[in-house]
Amino acid sequence: MSTEIRVPTLGESVTEATIGQWFKKVGDTVAADEPIVELETDKVTIEVPAPAAGVLEAIAVQPGETVDVGALLGAIGGAGAGAAAAPAPAAAAPAKAEVPAANAAGPEPVKPSGGTSMPPAPSAQKMLNETGLNGSDIEGSGKRGQVLKEDVVAAASKPAPVVAEAAPAAAPAAKPVEAKAPAAPRAPVAADDAAREERVRMTRLRQTIARRLKDAQNTAAMLTTFNEVDMKPVMDLRASYKELFEKKHGVKLGFMGFFTKAVVHALKEIPSVNAEIDGDDLVYKQYAHIGVAVGTDKGLVVPVVRNADQMSIADIEKSINALGKKARDGQLSMADMQGGTFTISNGGVYGSLMSTPILNAPQSGILGMHKIQERPVVVGGQIVIRPMMYLALSYDHRIVDGKEAVTFLVRVKESLEAPERLVLDL
Repeated sequence: MSTEIRVPTLGESVTEATIGQWFKKVGDTVAADEPIVELETDKVTIEVPAPAAGVLEAIAVQPGETVDVGALLGAIGGAGAGAAAAPAPAAAAPAKAEVPAANAAGPEPVKPSGGTSMPPAPSAQKMLNETGLNGSDIEGSGKRGQVLKEDVVAAASKPAPVVAEAAPAAAPAAKPVEAKAPAAPRAPVAADDAAREERVRMTRLRQTIARRLKDAQNTAAMLTTFNEVDMKPVMDLRASYKELFEKKHGVKLGFMGFFTKAVVHALKEIPSVNAEIDGDDLVYKQYAHIGVAVGTDKGLVVPVVRNADQMSIADIEKSINALGKKARDGQLSMADMQGGTFTISNGGVYGSLMSTPILNAPQSGILGMHKIQERPVVVGGQIVIRPMMYLALSYDHRIVDGKEAVTFLVRVKESLEAPERLVLDL
């Protein structure tokens, strides 16, 4: 008996995913709960575990294809059912697997059809409306013969006497809109140059990053204000206590704990930077969930330190360390990414001296940290060398006034230049 592999529930507001890669091939033995396929959503990359032990006997969708929640990914056949019974399912399964893999709606689906009384799946119905196809003319591969999205795609790819012109035009049109393809065609490229180019499809995460950043620019009245901070007090404090801190708390004392704590103090004084616009309403949050931008090999992700306003510097460092490790290992969950009220981005780790960060909508503020660099500054009428860092606060001018933005950044600067303020809550 075969066990179906289906797309799991992916989290709030996530309805689709793209097949990243299969970790197994048809015929390979798999263990229960062993990662078998990677899915890329618009927020995180997740691995789907095998629902049962056995042999992978069917792969229904290939890397790069888009699937809905609940869609069939493949099937696992039972292993060791008996010497006589085992060969028959094993030989039959690949033949059934060829049908969905080739996107052909043939009479041999992975699961037997059980009638046509089931209405098409919502995603399939939407595509039926777009293509003009008749669902009763399509044999479904879902439970009890339900027509799924992949069945409609397969039918649309076949020549049809009536809708031959409409179907090819409608089906390809859905994806470019979702991927936000540029309206203007790419300029012609010389043949010699084209031969040295490589075209790679954007991952769903990269598509979402591009869309969200552009939406933030188009929607918010975004403005950036700058300041600089003398990092010597924080660096001296860190140098004095980093060994004792690590010994007691089991985590290194970095700069992010100080910055997060300074931001939380400033948010209490300037609550509009911690608010968001919802239609004609302003939503002020009485809590601080701080997003920490983390660069990974698959793009920028922003895990969230929840209730940072209730944490000590040690608690913040532990949380950031755990989230950073999960981000690098590709193990962030949807819950780790949602609900942030303000974001901190540290471009300084890559050597950035100054930048203007883009808002992480619907948040109203994002603080950019940068490279610490020794520069001559005037202190008490004397020119001295200090480790200085530029700070950049990008904010939504629709909700945050210039005075509030500048005051917020000054409060962050004051807390970092006199870290005792963080301890005394000043």
